[in-house]
Amino acid sequence: MGDPRFDREGSLVTVLLDDLPQSAVDLDDPALLAFEYVQHLALVLDALAPVGRLRTTHVGGGGLTLPRWVEHTRPGSPQIVLEPAADLTEVVRRELPLPRSHRIRVRPVAGEDGMAALADRSADAVVLDAFVGGRVPAGLTTVEWLADVRRVLDDGGLFLANVTDEPGMRYAARVAAGAQEVFGHAAFVGLHEVLKGRRFGNLVLVASAGPLDLYTLRRAAASAVLPTGVLPWSDVARKVPAARPLRAADGGLDSPVPPDQRAWRRR
Repeated sequence: MGDPRFDREGSLVTVLLDDLPQSAVDLDDPALLAFEYVQHLALVLDALAPVGRLRTTHVGGGGLTLPRWVEHTRPGSPQIVLEPAADLTEVVRRELPLPRSHRIRVRPVAGEDGMAALADRSADAVVLDAFVGGRVPAGLTTVEWLADVRRVLDDGGLFLANVTDEPGMRYAARVAAGAQEVFGHAAFVGLHEVLKGRRFGNLVLVASAGPLDLYTLRRAAASAVLPTGVLPWSDVARKVPAARPLRAADGGLDSPVPPDQRAWRRR
């Protein structure tokens, strides 16, 4: 990983790694989310997470965009960020200062070890948004790791994951199959063109041990600025009937290589 660069357009700052947009932060308005998948992560938390402070664990930190949004919309929320690139975190905190009195704590550890060190039922939400070379690491989508996430989540807690896939959704369906096995309830939120398999793109996986309020989630998606839809697990299973969970014993599986890393993540 090269040194991060910052592309500034007024108060909006895009963090670039190896010349690829990695995060975008609006220093004047943390509620402004430039990447469509971050908008979808926020949409799900707004629609399904309980009102008030939200104990949130983030796997992957980057520019700390979503932690800033959680702090802005739910002040005082205790947040843990698992980000192994300590040098990146240091630069981001220097160039893009966090708000005063925040409760965001960044731990310089990868998602596997970091999750294992967390206490049972210590989070209301766990958000996976981690990439290495533009791909979701294999170790963060196995049923074994997802079981550790479920251990960390409190009753009714939400697991959200930003996954990327090609048309056909074969990879994303396998991640969802694992979430369905571990949590019992899963769905995707994404742009219609990605859900319909028209292009490579981001999908936000939503999983919980309790039933998902799909009605509320669909209403929130219908009100989104971008054309957004919800795909429940039953539809995923019909779309990709051969999807089977990813397991550590099988070596896991990284997400597909993006066709053009300079174009697919930023909207």
